[in-house]
Amino acid sequence: MRRIVFMMWKEVLELRQDPRIFSVIFIAPVIQLTVLGYAATTDVRNVPIVVVDVDRSAASRALISRFQASGIFTLVDVTADVRAIDPYLTRGEAWMALSIPPGYGEDIAAARPATVQVVADGSDASSTNVAMGYASNLGAGYAQELVEARSGGNAPSVGGIEPRVRIWFNPTIESRYFMLPGIFALLLLVVTTNLSSMAIVREKEIGTLEQLNVTPLGRVELIFGKLLPYGAIGLIDALIVLLVMLFWFEVPLRGSFWLLMGMSLIYLLTTLGLGLFVSTISKTQQQAMMTSTFFFLTPMMYLSGFVFPIENMPAAIQPITYLIPLRYFVIILRGIFLKGVGLETLWPQALALLGWGVAILALAIARSSKRLA
Repeated sequence: MRRIVFMMWKEVLELRQDPRIFSVIFIAPVIQLTVLGYAATTDVRNVPIVVVDVDRSAASRALISRFQASGIFTLVDVTADVRAIDPYLTRGEAWMALSIPPGYGEDIAAARPATVQVVADGSDASSTNVAMGYASNLGAGYAQELVEARSGGNAPSVGGIEPRVRIWFNPTIESRYFMLPGIFALLLLVVTTNLSSMAIVREKEIGTLEQLNVTPLGRVELIFGKLLPYGAIGLIDALIVLLVMLFWFEVPLRGSFWLLMGMSLIYLLTTLGLGLFVSTISKTQQQAMMTSTFFFLTPMMYLSGFVFPIENMPAAIQPITYLIPLRYFVIILRGIFLKGVGLETLWPQALALLGWGVAILALAIARSSKRLA
């Protein structure tokens, strides 16, 4: 243990020699979380829309006002020429166009079915689908209000069913609450994996690994002396990022704080083991950085369910996601933060994450050696 402590102190002294590394370790995650916390959102707001009002009636103006007052759509222009739609959509000045035909006001006044056309730019399929859903719901709600106004508020709903929707765990449907736990896991993965992957490689590059090889340090002592400081750094980063999430973004923590810390420690075992494994197959720091980024971090980000739902992936890809440790930690974080569930629910993910961490750490230790050749 005394040898491990001295090895840890040596690693801390090396980190202190480069003041910039501390800004990268502690400040960069906070900046990234803040930027991504605002940027990484699936909410669609301020959708630019152009309106073609050929009818020019009180009913058409009421419909336009409804879109303006929704807080979702931003009115770009109101015109009476249908041919004006194409330039707006082509130049990207508008995402959608609402066309109100002549006779719309007369149909509304006579209680006849009235039709309006919605044209959307499909180049961004995800945002367009969300915006189209907003437009459809807004139109349906407005139509229902007109029917109720004529019937004195006693109009039955379709099929005699009145749906009453209640959303659990995230009542306001804030995508930030869903995305930030994933960003928390991703930042820990990037920071600790990159730092630990360069721990052994840096010794190779500057030639000090030979000096360590002739010391009484055993292989396991060398590895733990190298990894434990970065584990402590990862835990400090986790606490800092957690404070930003709770007090700046006001993400609810409905579950146990201590369970969250315990799961973070298991996750750090995984990320540090992965970084150590990368260092055993790399000869330079640049090679270690490229290997960890392109062969591990990027696939994990896309296959973990953090960006794209796993259920929407092809059936041939979904089994591969079980090999991604980030998948399990993202499920754990969202369960603790949003649902408030405990280990009695999350034990399968916790066990899989622990197994992954032990396996990759054992593989990295088996591949490491105090011999240079």
